[in-house]
Amino acid sequence: MTVLEDDLFRREAGRLVATLTRLFGIEHLALAEDVVQDALCRALEVWAFHGVPDNPSAWLLATAKHRAIDVLRRERTARTFAPDVARHLEAVAPPTVAEAFHPAAIRDDQLRLMFSCCQPELAEEAQVVLVLHVLCGFSVDEIAHAFLAGTAAIKKRITRARQALAASPRLFELADNEIAARLPAVHRALYLAFSEGFHGAGEAAVRADLCHHAVRLTALLLEHPASATTASRALLALMCFQTARLPGRLDALGDLQPLLDQDRSRWDRALIAEGQRQMDQAATGSELTAYHVEAVIAAAHCSAARAEDTPWAQIVSLYDLLLALRPSPVVALQRAIAVAEHEGAARGLDELAAIPERDRLAGYPFHAAALGELELRCGRRDAARAHFELAVALARNPAERRFLARRADACGPPRPAGVARSA
Repeated sequence: MTVLEDDLFRREAGRLVATLTRLFGIEHLALAEDVVQDALCRALEVWAFHGVPDNPSAWLLATAKHRAIDVLRRERTARTFAPDVARHLEAVAPPTVAEAFHPAAIRDDQLRLMFSCCQPELAEEAQVVLVLHVLCGFSVDEIAHAFLAGTAAIKKRITRARQALAASPRLFELADNEIAARLPAVHRALYLAFSEGFHGAGEAAVRADLCHHAVRLTALLLEHPASATTASRALLALMCFQTARLPGRLDALGDLQPLLDQDRSRWDRALIAEGQRQMDQAATGSELTAYHVEAVIAAAHCSAARAEDTPWAQIVSLYDLLLALRPSPVVALQRAIAVAEHEGAARGLDELAAIPERDRLAGYPFHAAALGELELRCGRRDAARAHFELAVALARNPAERRFLARRADACGPPRPAGVARSA
């Protein structure tokens, strides 16, 4: 499967599963996923011989629609399921199927399925897993990577979450009083989906398809008055700013480029403008969330025409605020890096040493990389090389390994044992 097909299938799978779930009932989510899987498999077979159609989205939509009608019409399919399922399917007329695949109805179904996955009876982590799996097309392995969990554990969570959904009488109705309670979990799932794309999931250094898909789903929140909150707009603004920088994250050879070395002329100015527009609207209320602060940090980077124009003092202050709103070792690491840019490498190392719960970063390659970078700036090349070599061992994909290996090489050859390095 090509990257373009993977992006298309991920995007269309979430849309089609949402629509079929409304047709079949939320309790038959697995049936909806099976129908969509059939459509995707059919596409791989047909396109291999005839090529990708001019409008692949329409092709998949039509195929899934016809497959759904087959499920509803064929008696042998109805007999495969329990009698109550058969009665439910027979009650849905084929014309209803055609109406369900109207573009506006599909968008509404995606929105409703997002909130169905975040029902209060489920633990928040299970809610996020469902959104990632059902609507974002994350594989079990990708979700396990995101949660630092085993694949068997994630499979169990998905199974239990589906069972909980099966007890629901219907797909979530978009009632304003319930949306507010479920919205934070929806935000967290979309934020995590985007982060996995931006920082690389699986073997890829950057997954632009995940980023763009998360942007599309977040934009859906703005189509309903109750979910079009300032927090939703701040999250969308953050995603726009970060997505705008994706073209500069990799060079022509597919190698990672650090932020300060990126070619800023490649950044998407239209997306930066859209991020600014969403951020301006997010600032109209009294609510202040971590998404607001992260969006302002991202905007500060995007507004700097050159790396040396970056307002590091402002960014350090913003990270102070972000730590107050959402304390975590990763946020503290990002703040320490900003301090190093503003006040020098030695101060950055002090901040890294002072991170609370620093042991939680032990498996994070860019903690070791930050130590290596700052030690190298301080002239301690052997210490820097050791940190970079650890980072290489922890790297999550080939592009990260190549980038970190180059930084290790920049430290020079290791000093022979017992030989002092000259000043």
